[in-house]
Amino acid sequence: MSNKALHLTGVILPESEPRDFWVADGVVVEGPIAGAETISKRCWVLPGLVDAHCHIGLGVGGEIPKERILQQALTARNAGTLLVRDNGVPSDNWWIEDRPDLPRIIRSGRHIALTKRYLPGLADEVDPQDFVAEVELQCSRGQGWIKFVADWIDRSVGDLAPCWSADVVAAGIKRAHELGVRVTAHTFGEQAVAEIVDAGIDCVEHGVGLTDPVIEKMAANGVGLVPTLCNIENFPMYAAQGEEKFPTYAAHMRDLYERRLDTLGKAREAGVPIYCGTDAGTVVTYDQAPHEVVKLGAVGDADFALGAATWRARPWLNAPCLELGASADFVVYDNDPRADLRVVTHPSCIVLRGVIVAEGGTYC
Repeated sequence: MSNKALHLTGVILPESEPRDFWVADGVVVEGPIAGAETISKRCWVLPGLVDAHCHIGLGVGGEIPKERILQQALTARNAGTLLVRDNGVPSDNWWIEDRPDLPRIIRSGRHIALTKRYLPGLADEVDPQDFVAEVELQCSRGQGWIKFVADWIDRSVGDLAPCWSADVVAAGIKRAHELGVRVTAHTFGEQAVAEIVDAGIDCVEHGVGLTDPVIEKMAANGVGLVPTLCNIENFPMYAAQGEEKFPTYAAHMRDLYERRLDTLGKAREAGVPIYCGTDAGTVVTYDQAPHEVVKLGAVGDADFALGAATWRARPWLNAPCLELGASADFVVYDNDPRADLRVVTHPSCIVLRGVIVAEGGTYC
């Protein structure tokens, strides 16, 4: 990999007019720079895509070996995903920090689940009396975020139900905030998401059970939403799998699926900040962030969908975009993705830390 100076002429989104853009020593700089390699003279550029709900280091059964983690990270990078908010993994992925050719990761420790109320092997499972202590542990293992599972199917009632009492959730969120850590949570149903928003959660994952009062409170408090439409598309499959034993659950999941775009549309219109995330790690592959952008185009306009994965998502995660002095992490396209969001699925060049890592479909 060569860290040579780069130049291009194009539209640096969300700007509207083309200009010259320069990279040297891995960062965005003022030009001109003699001898810089010109990547393109007519292009459109996005800050490196953000996948704000991704599990690099997770397999169907939990922990996976290093070589599979590497493949996951490369798959994400080669789709243009250059910043990942890790939503909990059982494997050690910290070695990625030593690989400048791999995406940046903001870690959340290991996600927290109620004992025997989640998929085995994926999370740290604890009883309610140990929830706050587990929050403290995961705060020490992450990088400013933790995640817990707020609801899951309760076989005793045959439907989605909160995993924790409201007071337990509130105590855990309060403790994380005391430690300077933001909190997000998995939730599908209506009750759990209302309780975690009341408790002061910072972000909601999936959120298809949002009701109008909860949406209003999220908008007022600036609570983020990462809907993971790529995973929500699997709800009919999840419903079919549970149909025989849990028909109420199956009907609920289908209803949540059918209402998904209406629910998310209400959230967007109310001013809830919505971000791109795929839930890659089990049934979703790691190349889906561009496709999630396309799906978000059904919720809002092109600027909304693109911003959810780039210029709005990066500041939310305290990461730079493409200002002077920032790391040169960006994706180049031959056509304007604002005119057709499907363009984001076909980058012509990917630059990470100022180095071309993919060009014309060839990965370096």
